[in-house]
Amino acid sequence: MTSQVSDQNDLPSLWTHEPHTHLEFKPGDKVADIKTNRTPGFRGSKSDAPALQAERNERFAELQEMLYAGSRSGDDTRSVLLVLQGMDTAGKGGIVKHVVGAANPQGIRYTSFGKPTEEERAHHYLWRIRNALPPAGHIGVFDRSHYEDVLIVRVHNLVPPDVWEPRYDEINAFERELVDAGTTLVKVAMFVSLDEQKKRLAERLERPDKYWKYNPADIDERLLWPKYQEAYQVMLDRTSTDYAPWHIVPCDKKWYSRLAITELLIEALKGLDMSWPPADFDIEAEKQRLASA
Repeated sequence: MTSQVSDQNDLPSLWTHEPHTHLEFKPGDKVADIKTNRTPGFRGSKSDAPALQAERNERFAELQEMLYAGSRSGDDTRSVLLVLQGMDTAGKGGIVKHVVGAANPQGIRYTSFGKPTEEERAHHYLWRIRNALPPAGHIGVFDRSHYEDVLIVRVHNLVPPDVWEPRYDEINAFERELVDAGTTLVKVAMFVSLDEQKKRLAERLERPDKYWKYNPADIDERLLWPKYQEAYQVMLDRTSTDYAPWHIVPCDKKWYSRLAITELLIEALKGLDMSWPPADFDIEAEKQRLASA
């Protein structure tokens, strides 16, 4: 294997361009206009997905291992943080299982953020986020994130507006700090239609192996979609920055969202311009020692 990442596994021809060019949130984009059943930038079909996903998972795993190997050899700053934000049934768990799961778990730090614990509530809202950040050489995965504190908190009026309003700027400053310290952020807002969400919730009620995923509160949250739509719009408008942009991923087609997020991760890792760490020993001498051992 060469020391540099090979170019033979570049973007597959089924993509018209690198996915971020299609998916990155742009000023003026409206949540209400998102077509959740579309496949932006992908010219293939569902039948192409299994083989392509397997191929790209291998590429992702190769790059992830290179990042981890670098941290074991002195690269003590760089990491990647994947932020998955979306309503229930958008497919966050599927991304963790079918995309991130392709990598070596040694180099993955996964955190699912639910309702804050009593200890977490006693601290600043970013306290638990900082505690879960990936160390150098790792890919961190946030299943929900610090953005809950400007989404669900806002929708449910858990704190007054003068508390959550300043958080947009606080989050931007926090992410600027992360990027300056060597973390590449991949922020993904996952959107599923209400019709598709209803279908997926119904499936959970029909299958015993899905009961554990069903939460009666999900129906209550569906009824609040207009408020969530407004909250997501403000979140995207206020916190999509040049150093940590949001990506909008349509999720009615699970196979597409998995392929798209895989490519976003590959793009982020390739952007680090990594190479395999050189040997810190005499290779030929070690070959001779091994031969005579």
